[in-house]
Amino acid sequence: MATGIAGTVPFTNNKNCITMLRKLTAAVVLGTLTSVAIGQEDSTNKKSLTVSGFLDTYYKYDFANSKDNNYTSFTNSHNSFELGMASVKLEAAIGKVTGVLDLGFGTRAKEFAYNDEGITQAIKQLYATYAISDKFSITAGSWATHVGYEVLDAPVNRNYSMSHMFSYGPFSHTGVKADYNFGNSGVMLGIANTTDFRTTDFGPKMLLAQFRTASSNEKLALYLNYVGGKTSDESKMNQYDVVATFGVSDNFSIGYNGTVASFKEKDDDGKYAGANSWWGSALYFNVDLSEKFGLTLRSEYFEDKKQLNVFGGIPGIAGGNVFSNTLSADIRLGNFLIIPEFRLDNGSQNIYVDKDGNGAKVAANALVAAIFSF
Repeated sequence: MATGIAGTVPFTNNKNCITMLRKLTAAVVLGTLTSVAIGQEDSTNKKSLTVSGFLDTYYKYDFANSKDNNYTSFTNSHNSFELGMASVKLEAAIGKVTGVLDLGFGTRAKEFAYNDEGITQAIKQLYATYAISDKFSITAGSWATHVGYEVLDAPVNRNYSMSHMFSYGPFSHTGVKADYNFGNSGVMLGIANTTDFRTTDFGPKMLLAQFRTASSNEKLALYLNYVGGKTSDESKMNQYDVVATFGVSDNFSIGYNGTVASFKEKDDDGKYAGANSWWGSALYFNVDLSEKFGLTLRSEYFEDKKQLNVFGGIPGIAGGNVFSNTLSADIRLGNFLIIPEFRLDNGSQNIYVDKDGNGAKVAANALVAAIFSF
């Protein structure tokens, strides 16, 4: 869950960790990207316009010569130069009202808005926030989810490839939410359409909630997140998520994300039967050796015994788990960020393929991403 620009500011400064994770504060959801502001003031209201964005591209090579070994978002390719996303964000403020239009073009944007078609797939976020006071605000529109440690925008994440928890969790919410801050803590409550649907004729809505808090020195931060409700007239779901960051020093920090999602369907008597679920847990070890160079190791355990996602739809394969380790370097050259990355996925079943096309429990790949932010 990030709201910073990893390419220009060391992630492991814990104040930046706190900023990075507060994507559900009233005025900013996805980014304190490097920006240029144009402001003016009339007799009644102060007006401002902020424009920011980024471009990202990558090359990925799978050591089994197959793109079928990818089970996460945005990097489904092999031996190919790929366009990730071109993004531009406009944030306008007039008095107590802030409006955000966040657009993206490319593979990441299309996968993020997978329920939309045509030009609406370019809308990452579109919302307005009214600040009733310095502590209390109301937001309406469509925004990126509060659930999870990672976000859509490539410059914000230290790893370029995504975790399984991000890929199978919610992407966005469309509805209304209220946000209240008190001291170093805050709460959010909201109601929204079914997860990832910007428009729907389905009546029931999803409940959104978050509690966040931080130590007085902001070295420790904790986020408790929830999404739940009916996904159809016959089913419902609940997802509980926790994110924590700890700034060990100015150059080293640890992040944690744990999540569990459960699903129930009505039986023949019209009652909700036993739940099927998946869950995951990940640690992020972040070290900055200098202002221009940092390393991040993500270690993630993802369990899918009920075959709801990774292990679903593969003939002859039972449910199981995946243990993934991803080592990424962040090379920062001003507004230009280069991320070389090596990833190793270990499955409990033969869900991957080897060079001969046979089933395998292990998959490995390497990629290099280039990101320019403005």
